[in-house]
Amino acid sequence: MTLMETESAPAGAVDDLRSPLALERQRRPEGRDRYTISEVAEYAGLSAHTLRWYERIGLMPHVDRSHTGQRRYTDRDLDWLDLVSRLRLTGMPVADMVRYAELVRQGEHTFPERERLLSAHRDDVRMRIAELRSTLEVLDYKIDIYADARRASEGA
Repeated sequence: MTLMETESAPAGAVDDLRSPLALERQRRPEGRDRYTISEVAEYAGLSAHTLRWYERIGLMPHVDRSHTGQRRYTDRDLDWLDLVSRLRLTGMPVADMVRYAELVRQGEHTFPERERLLSAHRDDVRMRIAELRSTLEVLDYKIDIYADARRASEGA
């Protein structure tokens, strides 16, 4: 299963252990598929306020509620949050993440548009990585200058 397949995998589908999200699933309590908002906040490293905001803006799919109205998140919800966290980490704008979530909810006929959205973002991420590598080279160069100067002064 790939990152893309986590959003629409049928219940009981077997995960590909090579998936980057498979590692995230290993952090979850075994034998559970219902989580409170505080448990999910701790798991995802987000505040309960942020989780409610994700729901309100349409980034988080419908979250089930208990008979008392408390949110009850499922493993599928956690899979989605894992993907959203990865997209956030890459710097994807919230508006694009919300658009992606809308496309997922619309169904398989949106695969081409989802692919275009993610491909365009991947291009942006690759450009940012190149910028960061270039910046790292400058930092390494400056650090080497200071390290050489320090060693020279210590040897004098």
